[in-house]
Parts: sequence; structure tokens; C-alpha cells
Amino acid sequence: MPLPSGIPAPDFELLDDTGTKRRLSSYRGKAVVLYFYPADDTPGCTKEACNFRDDYSAYEKAGITILGVSPDSAESHVKFKKKFQLPFPLLADAGHEVCELYGAWGAKEMFGKAYDGVLRTTYLIDSAGNISHVFEKVRPAEHSLEVLAAFPLVHRDDVSAD
Repeated sequence: MPLPSGIPAPDFELLDDTGTKRRLSSYRGKAVVLYFYPADDTPGCTKEACNFRDDYSAYEKAGITILGVSPDSAESHVKFKKKFQLPFPLLADAGHEVCELYGAWGAKEMFGKAYDGVLRTTYLIDSAGNISHVFEKVRPAEHSLEVLAAFPLVHRDDVSAD
């Protein structure tokens, strides 16, 4: 079950694609999009990441930081970022502890087979470090625009129209 909005976002520290430790609390004072995705270089995850990439200038203009989290290794993130020229950090949650902490890990089913995995979930965290909005069951193709629309200071003309 995802964490609710209106509470402080739990702090964590994970390695990013450059091997740098990233701590959520170090982003205080900035709005953060914390998005959990299942796996690097898969169709839905690639579409979601590339849409964030394509709209990145609008996020930058609004002072919003994007952080992607998946159970993939930092090495996998390096390849994924390079292949698709992603301009934001990807965090390696190999043991899926942060996914679980945020309620973005749970039962899934594919082709009639049950398994545990990442539940595609996005958290908007305000500059005070509180969860201001939660997106569950994200649809990768429309998600970046949906996230931008949730930020009142972002102007529609700053966003790509593809």
C-alpha cells in the first residue's frame, strides 16, 4: 500500500548511476518527483523515462528534481541512461528496501503467474520534504504530463507537445 500524501517523505540513501550516494533529505528546499519503476530498458519503463526526459526543461524551469528508483544495479542504470540520454539520476534499490518503504513493492501478475515486484508509483515531495501527491498504477505514456499538471507553477507552454 503506497504511503499517503500529507506526511513527511521517509528519508533514504541509495547509490545513483554514477556511484554517488543520494540522500532524499539533501533535496530539502526543492520539489522532488520520486518515481518507482520496475526495470531499466523495458518498453513501459523506457517510455516513462523518455517522457520525463522530453519534458525535462519544464521540470528544470520550475526547479523540480526528478529521481527514478528501480531494483536494477547502478551499472544497469548507467547503460539505460546512456542509451536514452536521460538527464536525471537513477537510484539503485537492489534489495528493494526503499520500494517497500514507500509501498511501491508488492504482488503482481503477468501471463497468469504471480510474483512480487515494483508497483509503478510516483510521489511528489514538496520543498519541506512532505508527500504532496501520490500517483498509483501509472500509465507510462501520459505520466510526465500528468505529473507536471500537478505542479501549479508549471506553465503548459513549457512542456513538449509530442
